[in-house]
Amino acid sequence: MCKEINDILYDTTSSTIDKKFTYGKPGDADGYEETLYITNDGKYFIYTNGGPMSKYTTENITAIEREDVKNWILSH
Repeated sequence: MCKEINDILYDTTSSTIDKKFTYGKPGDADGYEETLYITNDGKYFIYTNGGPMSKYTTENITAIEREDVKNWILSH
């Protein structure tokens, strides 16, 4: 998935996975995943996706500042 945010292109296919959190079993309607990526330029973003009853019913990308990454990881 690709998404442009503030003139920066975030792309899951050309970025590296840093951390991934999965909730529920594969195929669960309320299951979802949150994946932290880092771009080649050192920008972080979170890719989210889930089942039809989850809090992430459609896939999305959200930019995250470097200083917020540790708090995001600790919150999981």
